[in-house]
Amino acid sequence: MHARIRAGDPDAFRELFRDHAQLVYRHAVRTTGDWSAAEDVVSLTFLEAWRLRGKLRDEGASPRPWLMGIAVNVLRNTGRAARRHERALARVPLRDALPDFADELVGRIADSDELAAAKVALGQLRRAEREVFALCVWSGLGYAEAAEALGVPVGTVRSRLSRARARLRRLTDSELRRRGGGAEPLGAGGQVQGGRTTAARSNEERTR
Repeated sequence: MHARIRAGDPDAFRELFRDHAQLVYRHAVRTTGDWSAAEDVVSLTFLEAWRLRGKLRDEGASPRPWLMGIAVNVLRNTGRAARRHERALARVPLRDALPDFADELVGRIADSDELAAAKVALGQLRRAEREVFALCVWSGLGYAEAAEALGVPVGTVRSRLSRARARLRRLTDSELRRRGGGAEPLGAGGQVQGGRTTAARSNEERTR
């Protein structure tokens, strides 16, 4: 599979897209909180994968870590572009306001309160912690896969994830209370008693 991708085999890329497009999309939705932006991230990720196909190494049974590493970089770049765009808009004189359809769109997510609270909390984490959490917890990559995707040692992934979980439990609980969700403080097991948020564990930890 790796050799076929490096050779630019169209069938191999269709297989790569079929097997991993939803993973990239879910990761992008959870990171950005925006469906449209997530679709753009998927497109850009696979375009970059095609452009960088010659750099795919033979390590590992799956190209998933390599692809998710590309997705992480795409998200970094699109995030910077979005921030530049917001700053540019802030300098433009205000005109008649357009209707805000945010509330309508939020209804498309079953657990919109949870996603919104988690997104706010994630935004307060350091970028390195946020990326590790999103890869290991939300996208289900193991420690070794996340380390390969980010280009860091496995021990770094473990320590960043531990810090991210500890901070995220506190921040999400605080955000849900601020929103009037009535959630009680998180217990040691990582659950919000009386609320809907459950701190997920990575696949690797669940199989220990």
